[in-house]
Amino acid sequence: MAIRNIRVDDDPILRKTSRPVTEFNDRLFVLLDDMKETLYKSGGVGLAAPQVGVLRRVVVIDVSEDRSDYIELINPEITGVEGSQTGTEGCLSLPGLYGTVTRPMVVKVKAQNREGKWCLYKGEGLKARCFCHELDHLDGILYKDKLDEGECLYRADTE
Repeated sequence: MAIRNIRVDDDPILRKTSRPVTEFNDRLFVLLDDMKETLYKSGGVGLAAPQVGVLRRVVVIDVSEDRSDYIELINPEITGVEGSQTGTEGCLSLPGLYGTVTRPMVVKVKAQNREGKWCLYKGEGLKARCFCHELDHLDGILYKDKLDEGECLYRADTE
């Protein structure tokens, strides 16, 4: 496993659409393992393959404080949403910046696991927000594109 470099806002790869994964092989497994290690090292809660320079529909997520809820999503699709929540988002590709975004409160996702089996996931609150945020990356969308009307990016206090 290796820590991969996280691409930042001015990198054009972040604005491209990712291709589906068609081969479930050692190359994919290395990517997934590297993304997990990169996610945990960065302190983030989600990471999409384009953020590490790979245009494939792959996402890793762990919103738990104790890092016990790790999920790998391959070729993910949102299959249902309920309600709404408004809150602050940040992104490993926009370091130090935050903004207010409205997302669904509950999100249902269908995705393949590393063996290629289709699985269903349901996220509420932060996990729902993370599902939406990371799946947006697969289509070249950053959270700053979805800021609530009248909102702008801001830097967190460094005090």
